[in-house]
Amino acid sequence: MVAFIVVVVLIGLMLIGVPVCIAMGITSAGIFSALGYSKILAVMAQRIYNGTTGFTMLAIPFFILAGNLMNTGGITDRIFNFAQACVGHWPGGLGQVNIFSSVIFSGMSGAAVADAAGLGVIEMKAMDDAGYDHRFSAGITAASSTIGPVIPPSIPFVVYSSCTGASVAKLFAAGFVPGAMMAIAMAIAVYITSVRKHFPVQPKMPWKTRGKYFLEAIPSLLTVVIIIGGIWGGLFTPTEAAIVATFYALFLSGIVYKSLTWKSLMKIIYDSIITSCKTLFIIAIANFLAYFLIHQKVPNQIITGLLGITNNPYILILLIIFVLFILGMFMEGTAVILICAPIFLPIIDAIGMDYIQFGVIMILASMIGLLTPPVGMSLYAVSSITNVSLIDLSKEVIPYVIGITVVLLLCAFIPAFSMTLPALI
Repeated sequence: MVAFIVVVVLIGLMLIGVPVCIAMGITSAGIFSALGYSKILAVMAQRIYNGTTGFTMLAIPFFILAGNLMNTGGITDRIFNFAQACVGHWPGGLGQVNIFSSVIFSGMSGAAVADAAGLGVIEMKAMDDAGYDHRFSAGITAASSTIGPVIPPSIPFVVYSSCTGASVAKLFAAGFVPGAMMAIAMAIAVYITSVRKHFPVQPKMPWKTRGKYFLEAIPSLLTVVIIIGGIWGGLFTPTEAAIVATFYALFLSGIVYKSLTWKSLMKIIYDSIITSCKTLFIIAIANFLAYFLIHQKVPNQIITGLLGITNNPYILILLIIFVLFILGMFMEGTAVILICAPIFLPIIDAIGMDYIQFGVIMILASMIGLLTPPVGMSLYAVSSITNVSLIDLSKEVIPYVIGITVVLLLCAFIPAFSMTLPALI
């Protein structure tokens, strides 16, 4: 009964326009008081503080800062030019470039919204200038940004690790194959759509031009090698990797490319602080909501209810994915991870699934949430920079949502897709 009340109150508050983090705080504190546990509210500040003070969580603001530096310092321009030289002549043209650019950028920033709002601006302008349908361009920009948190480094994987204890390095390794599968699924959708609508295809660039763009992009591409190679080589932790990525992006933008001014740097730092505060505030409040749910034994009720329906592990996985889908439509992905991970882990233990594989499932499900209204962060980010309505944008991303769903189901039922690379670490 408590679980039902929590869901109704939480979704009700968000539907009337209350921000997600405020809705979670009101729900947990309000129901705690209504149930006569007012004294326990004294621990609210402690739980909120503990939710964002772990060493692993320090990676989040630094990855956000690194992403903003890349977007402003000329790094994303060079990534886009390199991607255009590689795949711009494929069927789907700049749509394929959009996807390939996001794959490269995902190895640097770890955040979908940073991809959508930064690299997305460059991609949209190029596609509009080339005569692509504006809504199609916006749809692929929103969809391709979701590759970022799957291919390492990944802020959602860092959050998942903080509440489950799973290895960040293994989680990062687990994201490579699913991320590549997402890119392939989107590329197929772009190909079909572009052929059907006769979108323009660029001529193949001369090898000399390709070489020029490749040479210009080498310093930017080395960011991926530094971050992932450093983590897997044991040179630094994921948190330290975020700091290294930040200083390397600062070095490239300010010294190598000379695209950074003191004024723009101050703006980047300010924007990064605001974004980090918003993200960490959601994490902090979600930590208290998770404490409230555990105190009320809501996880036990859900576990008992699900196991009462069936003991078949495949059906249980489908039920969990369905719950994640529904929650992702109303809540920010980080909040879903923080709330649901402690609830579902006992079931995962019962069916014998590895925490790394389940982490991939949760992150893929949260990526679908980024593309589904009413709370789709990537939809909002792209809608704000393209002036395409949320309704039209939601329709455009349907083929890509289907593709991500297929990848999710493959990773859920065929462990090799997500577990082969982690097994090598």
